[in-house]
Amino acid sequence: MSSISLGTKETATSSDSLFSNYKPSTAFLFPGQGAQAVGMGKDAHTVHAAAALFAKANEILGYDLLDICINGPKEKLDSTVISQPAIYVASLAAVEVLRAQEKGQDIIDSVDVTCGLSLGEYTALAFAGAFSFEDGLKLVKIRGEAMQAAADAAPSAMVSVIGLDSDKVAALCDAANEEVSEDERVQIANFLCPGNYAVSGGVKGVEAVETKAKSFKARMTVRLAVAGAFHTHFMGPAVEKLEAALAITDLKTPRIPVISNVDAEPHSDPVTIKKILAQQVTSPVQWETTLKTILGKGLQTSYELGPGKVIAGIVKRIDKKAAPVENISV
Repeated sequence: MSSISLGTKETATSSDSLFSNYKPSTAFLFPGQGAQAVGMGKDAHTVHAAAALFAKANEILGYDLLDICINGPKEKLDSTVISQPAIYVASLAAVEVLRAQEKGQDIIDSVDVTCGLSLGEYTALAFAGAFSFEDGLKLVKIRGEAMQAAADAAPSAMVSVIGLDSDKVAALCDAANEEVSEDERVQIANFLCPGNYAVSGGVKGVEAVETKAKSFKARMTVRLAVAGAFHTHFMGPAVEKLEAALAITDLKTPRIPVISNVDAEPHSDPVTIKKILAQQVTSPVQWETTLKTILGKGLQTSYELGPGKVIAGIVKRIDKKAAPVENISV
């Protein structure tokens, strides 16, 4: 089925520099965990190829993903082990919804760069043909389970700090870390956009950040409803499981640049991409740098494919003059 393959295309190269001089004009941007909402996927049945992705997902996951997406309950959909596959499938189903629209295929063919926020990097790689829909979903399933297990192994948390630049948030983390033990320390985990940075670490470290935030002139802090300290050393136990899964995954050179969350660069060597995906769960997400880079390189048009409009808001915060991001969802 052509919709399942998502345009996989072999490119023979052993180099990692194939995309080093990329010049983006049109981007597909894919959301990460937190974008999920009960009711997403409700229109999947209207496009055969989108419905086929959910049907294939049910086979791989062993449960009715579309039913949970549409009907919840919210607590179940929000869990790490379900929200990650749900967003991956719903985002790629959105590609099929776009494809079915008039001139939709033309838009898809015009995309010359893609990236995704955290989990969304897997969606971007699937869209770019680095691996099949099925293999990507298997990886995302294992990633969600491994991250949940790592979170269960050591209490940890995440908090968004609103209204400070990244240097001030780093200083806030340093101040908090002076008051807690080494295993409770915090760091910036998501560099989202100016004035919005997510901090991850031990529960006591996160509490210290919340207590000290006002004295650093933060507008507010928002504790995130996630399982634990994503994108820090707390996720270390997940790396080995991911590496094992990646080792047996057929991963090809993407047909267009996919910007990495780890270093905000596009990679073309499959071995390098696998290493970076394993590192990603313990590395800060360089989303602000990624978007600034592609906008600075001349990006003209962008689409957010999947649930929510989080990325559209981030793009506006990074560059008020950037063209509005069009959202496509199911």
